[in-house]
Amino acid sequence: MILDFLIHTDTYLNSFIAGHGLYVALGVLILVIFCETGLVFAPFLPGDSIIFVAGATLAARPGVVLAAFVLLSLAAIGGDTVNYWVGNTFGKKVIAKLKKEYIDKTNAFYHKHGAKTIVLARFVPIIRTFAPFVAGLGSMEYKKFLRYNVFGGITWVGLFLFGGYFFGTIPIIKGHLSLVTLIVIILSFIPPAIELLRKK
Repeated sequence: MILDFLIHTDTYLNSFIAGHGLYVALGVLILVIFCETGLVFAPFLPGDSIIFVAGATLAARPGVVLAAFVLLSLAAIGGDTVNYWVGNTFGKKVIAKLKKEYIDKTNAFYHKHGAKTIVLARFVPIIRTFAPFVAGLGSMEYKKFLRYNVFGGITWVGLFLFGGYFFGTIPIIKGHLSLVTLIVIILSFIPPAIELLRKK
């Protein structure tokens, strides 16, 4: 069911818009992005693919895409901010309930990339959810975190939303959006897969 939703996000999104209206659908997208970046227990939620599909779906509604960009960026930035403060305030209590493998991968990512992890992690599933939590847990200065958070959130949402928006008007992509979505999902998992192969 989850895999079917990920691959056919465009179909589900269009059906949802038809049944509930564009603005309700946009509200759900905002909630998904906020939860994926803000809740350490929700790393499984689709981020890259759903933003890309949203952009492609909004290609027929150009007046809404800028509002979606602003709102989804705020959701991504707000999610990371909440996650940072959860890590900073409750990190030691929460960490015992989290999967150790995810925390270890995020820590390794930090050791390699430093503060840039907050930006780079936006493009890496799982790590995207745990990076702000670990930043708060490690007591990264909030002002420094916030700069990277804002830049990373805007860049991440902008690339995928406008990527979907502009590519979604190309007939061959519009006609095979499910395949393109699958490719986006696969590409997003390439960095962690390479890192895992390097370790082995």
